[in-house]
Amino acid sequence: MSLFPTYKRFPLTIESAKGTTVVDDQGNEYLDFVSGIAVCNLGHRPPAVQQAVEEQLDKLWHVSNLYQIPLQQEAAEFLTNVTNLDCVFFCNSGAEANEAAIKLARKHTGREKIITFTNSFHGRTFATMSATGQEKVQEGYGTMLPTFEYLPYNEMEALKDLQGEDIAAIMIEVIQGEGGLVEGKASFLEAVQEKCRKLGALLIIDEVQTGIGRTGAPFAFQHAELDPDIVTAAKGLGSGFPVGAMIGKAPLAESFTPGSHGTTFGGNPLAMAAVKATLETIFNYHFLQEVKEKAAYFQEELQTRLLPLSTVREVRGQGLMIGIEVKGSVPTIIGELRGQGLLAVPAGTHVLRLLPPLNVSYEELQTAVQQLESVLKQTKAADEEELSSNR
Repeated sequence: MSLFPTYKRFPLTIESAKGTTVVDDQGNEYLDFVSGIAVCNLGHRPPAVQQAVEEQLDKLWHVSNLYQIPLQQEAAEFLTNVTNLDCVFFCNSGAEANEAAIKLARKHTGREKIITFTNSFHGRTFATMSATGQEKVQEGYGTMLPTFEYLPYNEMEALKDLQGEDIAAIMIEVIQGEGGLVEGKASFLEAVQEKCRKLGALLIIDEVQTGIGRTGAPFAFQHAELDPDIVTAAKGLGSGFPVGAMIGKAPLAESFTPGSHGTTFGGNPLAMAAVKATLETIFNYHFLQEVKEKAAYFQEELQTRLLPLSTVREVRGQGLMIGIEVKGSVPTIIGELRGQGLLAVPAGTHVLRLLPPLNVSYEELQTAVQQLESVLKQTKAADEEELSSNR
């Protein structure tokens, strides 16, 4: 084998995809409610994005950031307009966006400590791994960077006790995606913002998974009406092209001057063509309204059909970012769903995560509900049979 075994892969090889449907190397079709883990927010190969990339392919693939790249400016304006922020740095991934945010916060404030939260996930580079409040991500790499401190998520008391003139920023996810689809309470998120203001620290919101329409708003922080200093984005930003972005307030620009930070491939013309075409669709008011309506329908159907099952503890999430907490084995359930023709992924140890494309149809949502109900009923029956045989 020529690859490092860094991924525990599913026994599935996808050969082609279009919209919400993927096809494996055996010709089997699946309804894709993974979307590359919140990446393909417009489904696979959305026509407008594909056309924009193909047109750019005939013009220019790569040019150094030492030259003017007008598409960067055009793509950046979509992000600054919807966030009320001012400046964008384009990179290649969510981890790179968070790295940029960490560097900028430290350089701008002249402070070193950054506060994050338990069960958070911010990336796998050394700094973002250190920022991540999960031991399983950090295990085996020795001592993490000592300038990160973790507080319990959604708990006010620890936040109230937080003090220190050395705190550069508080970095938080509005919804902890990898941490089990746990949503931040509005009162807690507002308290985090207020604590930043009192400490003179920056508020960094990691929207790598929650951003780009996933929750029914351009960014999830907008549901809580927060006013962040820095927002990071990636995943859904380019419909599958490797791209990330750090978006910040104007005063921060004085700390990211020439030579202070950079990237070879970030903001390349192909990625920028994909970003612009993606955001032209998703950051449309009517499109986001449809996302909200579909999300409300989907969550109501899931709660009505699944909550009565003994294997289901909770259905939670926002927009089309759904977590189903179950009592059974999540890997087993995911395998059974795959057999039914539905793709899903875990979030944490006991949560089934559903991330359908934002332009999914009502019929496809109903099909997914039926498949989930069927599998979870079978799981219940299997668990009862096992209990009976062990008596």
